[in-house]
Amino acid sequence: MTEDLAESLDPERGANRVTSVAVLIGIVAAVVASATIWLVLTDPVTVANAVNEGEVSPLVRQLADIIYNALAGLLAYL
Repeated sequence: MTEDLAESLDPERGANRVTSVAVLIGIVAAVVASATIWLVLTDPVTVANAVNEGEVSPLVRQLADIIYNALAGLLAYL
């Protein structure tokens, strides 16, 4: 019983979880940032309208479409 408690309180295991979550957040942020840059370069009108009007739904829709197409292309390649 005390061994199970000692294993669950292992600080190194907690540090590994925090590191894993931080890496996952970093990867997601990098993907969204690169998709945003791609969208600025390929469809600046959508970005300009989203910034000008404050309506982000077309921008988010375009970002989701870009990320989906990139993942679909990657999976087709694999």
